Amino acid sequence: MRIIVAGGDGFCGWPTALYLSQKGHEVFIIDNLARRKWDIELRSNSLTPIASLEDRVRRWKELTGKEIRTYIGDLNHYDFLCEVMRQVQPDAFVHFAEQRSAPYSMIDREHAIFTQVNNVVGTLNVAYAIRELAPDCHLIKLGTMGEYGQPNIDIEEGYIEIEHNGRKDVLPYPKQPGSFYHLSKVHDSHNLMFICRIWGLRCTDLNQGVVYGLHTDETRLDPMLTNRLDYDAVFGTALNRFLIQAAIGHDLTVYGSGGQTRGFLNITDTVRCIEITAENPADRGEFRVFNQFTEEFSVLDLAQKVQRVAEQEGARVNIANLENPRIEKESHYYNAKNTKLQDLGLEPNLLTDDVLRDIYRSVVEHKDRVLLDNVLPNVKWG
Repeated sequence: MRIIVAGGDGFCGWPTALYLSQKGHEVFIIDNLARRKWDIELRSNSLTPIASLEDRVRRWKELTGKEIRTYIGDLNHYDFLCEVMRQVQPDAFVHFAEQRSAPYSMIDREHAIFTQVNNVVGTLNVAYAIRELAPDCHLIKLGTMGEYGQPNIDIEEGYIEIEHNGRKDVLPYPKQPGSFYHLSKVHDSHNLMFICRIWGLRCTDLNQGVVYGLHTDETRLDPMLTNRLDYDAVFGTALNRFLIQAAIGHDLTVYGSGGQTRGFLNITDTVRCIEITAENPADRGEFRVFNQFTEEFSVLDLAQKVQRVAEQEGARVNIANLENPRIEKESHYYNAKNTKLQDLGLEPNLLTDDVLRDIYRSVVEHKDRVLLDNVLPNVKWG
């Protein structure tokens, strides 16, 4: 297949591009390199040193003989996007190219507006470009489990059957997003559902949980292929923050009581989910939703796991509860369905102590790169 990976320089996009290339697909990366620029803006960094995109794809070709073509540009520049679509004529378009941080979207008015415009308009541009230039292309859109919020009922995969006043219908699952970023994903979902219905396009919305891990088989091939690892309070996940804090002897900072529960998956499962979705495309006019995660953990669960593994590695760390900078339920029901990808062949890699230990050792190897000012929250919702 000819597959475009938009956002192919990022944490999920880069290992996905390598994985699909290794599997024999023709891979084309679109990226505006914004993620690297946000590091500069936030005075932050990837814990792991990462090569330029140009050097990455060059090294990949040297090692494997497989070429990944790159297009440096922005999905919000429609003429650029259309030219790429004309040249590539993709069978699938994997869309990772959005501002993906909830805290970034909550910094101030400018960051909220940027997130909404960048994400929603960019996705609309992709849909229009597919309609005009590659109408049979399957759009694989990265959504988020955060669209659902924290409902007091089971979370279904995109749709729910409702009975009201004696009548039944299958309707989109209610959305209760928790940030301007998550709101932008909800807008994407509504726009794409509408577009599939009226234009007959095909789209799969992957409502992804929190991704952990660093290496895939492909990124391990050479240091120049190493993936990024974010740990700061804006782009880093809670698990990454705990791992870095353990490595430098800092208390593990749990927001509030730590009862916030989410779905999680390994980066190796992320790339496999993309492959499964591409090989089993949605039908014409179908907007389908897969919940892309493998396990559920609370924030406190993660802190305790990291504490245990760190102690096994000779580091003793405490767990500290901080005032929660977010406005969210800290104790809540959470039970989300995630069967569709597994029915198509996903075999989950679970968060065992061995998996966590592997990440922790990589973190320890690069702990001299930690910027201490970035390990505590600095963005508040209120």
